[in-house]
Amino acid sequence: MPNSIAAIIPAGGVGRRMGLPVPKQFSELSGIPILVRTIRALMRVESIREIILAVPEDHIRQSRKMAERFGLDRVTRVVPGGTTRQDSVLAGLDTLSGDIELVVVHDGVRPLVKPDLIAACIKAAEKDGAAIAAIPVLDTLKAVSKENRIAETVSRIGLWQAQTPQVARVLLLRAAFDTAKRDGFVGTDEASLLERIGCTVTVVEGSRENIKITCPDDLLTAEALLMKHNLKKLPGQCDVRIGHGYDAHRLVPDRPLILGGVTVPHSMGLDGHSDADVLTHALCDALLGSVGAGDIGGHFPDTDERYKGINSLNLLSEVVRIAAEKGFMLENGDITIVAQKPGLAPFFDQMRKNLAQTCGVGIEAVNVKATTTEKMGFAGREEGICAHAVVLVKRVMNDE
Repeated sequence: MPNSIAAIIPAGGVGRRMGLPVPKQFSELSGIPILVRTIRALMRVESIREIILAVPEDHIRQSRKMAERFGLDRVTRVVPGGTTRQDSVLAGLDTLSGDIELVVVHDGVRPLVKPDLIAACIKAAEKDGAAIAAIPVLDTLKAVSKENRIAETVSRIGLWQAQTPQVARVLLLRAAFDTAKRDGFVGTDEASLLERIGCTVTVVEGSRENIKITCPDDLLTAEALLMKHNLKKLPGQCDVRIGHGYDAHRLVPDRPLILGGVTVPHSMGLDGHSDADVLTHALCDALLGSVGAGDIGGHFPDTDERYKGINSLNLLSEVVRIAAEKGFMLENGDITIVAQKPGLAPFFDQMRKNLAQTCGVGIEAVNVKATTTEKMGFAGREEGICAHAVVLVKRVMNDE
């Protein structure tokens, strides 16, 4: 019977060398967060049953929402990472399910790892107890003095550069961590801890494309590698698409007026099965149309009690996931609300922020504006409000 296998992704660093406003693991690589690409690679190995993320404590909520938005259903726990990699892995190790026998540890910022390499490391660890991915050192190595002078040339024969994944039996890994804690030893990876307790660690030849993103140049390299692989896609695939959406709802008393997730003070609100947020509904329809996925009514029918009174930003989140599954994400959206009253300009910034956060884009990618009809038609007579949305979506580079 196969071993029960879990993966721990240490992603607790802040990535100061990247010079980014967010930790590097949450920054985007060709339109998809680096951490999402890493998780997806692990999810392509069927034997990995659960994935535990160790992230900075103030990014736990963001990580959970990210896992939900991208459909990463094998992420079972998100735990606070520590000040060192060793602390982060231990935090994950402490929350493993009781029947897990093998643990795969993989850097959160090695998003280009291939499932075949992960599987090969698992197979070696099942046989020998522990295994890591590594590549032979090719460059000439020099030992250098404090004065920056060469002391000697170091033979590279038998020298390998460690990568991840690193896989070990749970009992061995726990023993290695317990010994390190007792001795006050901090290692650079799991293999260094296993070596100290006399564990044999098998080396599986890795890949030079399995890079760790630690500085801006690494991100450029990863983009280039993804581009190389995506040049193999079928001819005729379009990289950008346009979608249009429209929605209208009747104004009635005793209902809140909700637009773009904002409750706007008004004597009447919009009637509907959900919260009747026409602005968000129009954006949903535009996104669905752009990827050929039907319309909002087809996905969230008003006969389904699950959607009664639902916050429409939740519907938008699901639409974003559907678009991502088809390989697209929002590049920019422009939404126009048609309403005689009330005045909406004071609420535009919060509407844009809500929509942008839900779509996983910057606020500059979403524009919201309003117009009247000079008292013509149902909007002019204040019988209802409608909204039009136009979006441009772009194909995100595959992470396979």
